[in-house]
Amino acid sequence: MASLIGIGGPESNYHGHFTIASGVAMFENLDAVLLARLQFAFTMSFHIVFPAFSIGLASYLAVLEGMWLWRKDDIFLTVFNYWKKIFAVAFGMGVVSGIVMSYQFGTNWSVFSDKTGPVIGPLMGYEVLTAFFLEAGFLGVMLFGLNRVGPRLHFLATMMVAFGTFLSAFWILSVNSWMQTPAGYDINEVGQFIPLDWWAVIFNPSFPYRLVHMVLAAYLTTAFVVGGVGAWHLLKRPDNRAAQVMFSMAMWMATIVAPIQILAGDFHGLNTLEHQPAKVAAMEGHYETRQGAPLILFGLPDDEAEVVHYALEIPKLGSMILTHAWDGEVKGLKEWPKNKRPPAAVVFYSFRIMVAIGFAMLVLGLWSAWRRLRGDLYASRNLHHAAVVMAPSGLLAVLAGWITTEVGRQPYSVYGLLSTAESVSPLEAPAVGGSLVAFVLVYFAVFTAGFFYIVRLMANDPGAASATVDIGPFRAAGITPGPAVRVERVLPTSTN
Repeated sequence: MASLIGIGGPESNYHGHFTIASGVAMFENLDAVLLARLQFAFTMSFHIVFPAFSIGLASYLAVLEGMWLWRKDDIFLTVFNYWKKIFAVAFGMGVVSGIVMSYQFGTNWSVFSDKTGPVIGPLMGYEVLTAFFLEAGFLGVMLFGLNRVGPRLHFLATMMVAFGTFLSAFWILSVNSWMQTPAGYDINEVGQFIPLDWWAVIFNPSFPYRLVHMVLAAYLTTAFVVGGVGAWHLLKRPDNRAAQVMFSMAMWMATIVAPIQILAGDFHGLNTLEHQPAKVAAMEGHYETRQGAPLILFGLPDDEAEVVHYALEIPKLGSMILTHAWDGEVKGLKEWPKNKRPPAAVVFYSFRIMVAIGFAMLVLGLWSAWRRLRGDLYASRNLHHAAVVMAPSGLLAVLAGWITTEVGRQPYSVYGLLSTAESVSPLEAPAVGGSLVAFVLVYFAVFTAGFFYIVRLMANDPGAASATVDIGPFRAAGITPGPAVRVERVLPTSTN
């Protein structure tokens, strides 16, 4: 660890080689709170994309297997087997990155853990006892059990994995939402938050909106990855039936869910305006409180001058969107002291990235619907190229949304009650900086390798995915295996 601290120090010795002391000096000039925040943001940025992808992919796998059982068409099993391997890798990477994050609550954020533990601790425990155990218990059956338990029990296992991923999102979003809009609590004599009403704690004011918004984001994330991979293989071979199924199902999801997500985002924004108006002011770039506030499409927020330079505005539309009235009042950041405001520039830009990606998803979904009506969904190369470009869009939107949510909550870890500066462990900046450097090096090595392995799996021909199984359970389910199934051996169907 000491050698890692020396990388990139401002001073050098012995002909340009950085010393440990010079590296420590670099971090001594920085703020421990800022370094702890950067470390958590870095690890969280790596982690959040995997649950967002696996939540949607688990549900997609359940739909594929259900379609296979219902339609008795083995093409759905082909696609299932293809994405099952990718899900296993993404799920494992999500678990590993999540474990690292949990340790940071004890290392860098021990004061936060102490003060919020009576509320947050049980919720995190419920997530492990319900969601994670459910996922882990049925994951092995889903990945390896088709030949042993038969199609129907295997489908049950797949549904339980999908339900487990949803439960995980439920509990984690309940925790995060409570930090955004705390409810159902009291503060004891030692300054700890203690629960008074668990129903109010779990179903706090922002939780339903966040849950819907995040789950829909996960579904769209998966849809655009699946659609991009399907489009990639269609560009190489338009008659690839597995790729056609993948692309068609993904575009249906984009067409239907993208507009629903935009509507859900509007409701979520109105809820945020009610409970976290300073965050909305930063998102919209408003420093002055106005009647009939404009919608600022783009500009350069300046917290020092308290103005958005070169603002491109649409008059009164901001008030119409936020208050549903042309002359509605929208509070500006000047309503709060400077030390109680979030950094406007970060929130302003991340929010616009998220919204822009959302509307790009809507456009691609409508484009695919038009091509579907024309009967050339699988022949439109321009559409396929666009889908390939949009493949990572859901992951980027999730990251932008998370930055908007979390940076917009600043300067608080529990909104309005516990500041981030008060939540950090009593650590020196060099200690936090050294572990941050270690995280950066290890994460880029490990997760870059995992990312490229997933890309390699996606590059494989989806039509080649198959399963080697006993034919007996298929006969019992009324299914005749096709090319996607290699028959290992035929089980006897009668004892006569």
